[in-house]
Amino acid sequence: MDDKIALLERVPLFENVDHDTLARIATLTDEEEVAAGTVLAHEGRYEGYFYIVVAGTVEISRGGVVVDTGGNGSFVGEISMLDSGPRTATATTLTPCLLLKLSNRGFDELLDADPSVREALEAEMARRLDRIDAEADA
Repeated sequence: MDDKIALLERVPLFENVDHDTLARIATLTDEEEVAAGTVLAHEGRYEGYFYIVVAGTVEISRGGVVVDTGGNGSFVGEISMLDSGPRTATATTLTPCLLLKLSNRGFDELLDADPSVREALEAEMARRLDRIDAEADA
């Protein structure tokens, strides 16, 4: 458990979260190591996991075009978890990755754990959706 808390402390999303809340969040996550080339999310599908990238690099693509990459401290899957819609992009690991994975239930509990987490996730979702909309208009 202390290992997961230490991992969560390194993630910018949780920078304003106290130790007790991090301990609660740690109980909700599953630690997962995956190889390079692992698809974490498939564009257009309804899938129920949120991933926090603890170590490694993940590529985000839409319609087969790379639109972003994320490394240590980034996360994927928040848009479909927040709006209950299909995945807006495909996320594929470029390197071996250490991830913390949350199910739908765990994600809902994460949002309830600390208001700053919900606010940070919603702000990031809005930023990503604005970028997606801008790309669609281009």
